[in-house]
Amino acid sequence: MSEPVLRVISGDPSPEELAAVLAVVLRPQATAVEPEPTSQWNDRSHALRTPLTPGPHAWRASARS
Repeated sequence: MSEPVLRVISGDPSPEELAAVLAVVLRPQATAVEPEPTSQWNDRSHALRTPLTPGPHAWRASARS
């Protein structure tokens, strides 16, 4: 006979309580939920500043941002 999955160490659980514990322990792992795509109205990435590129005349480019 195979080894039991769970062993009750103390107490006297009812069959319903054991079934509830087994349902939680042996449940399949939940898959990751993909986030819903954001609308263009909620997208604030356009407000972020572009990275500065150092080099000759970089100060002129920073004045345009």
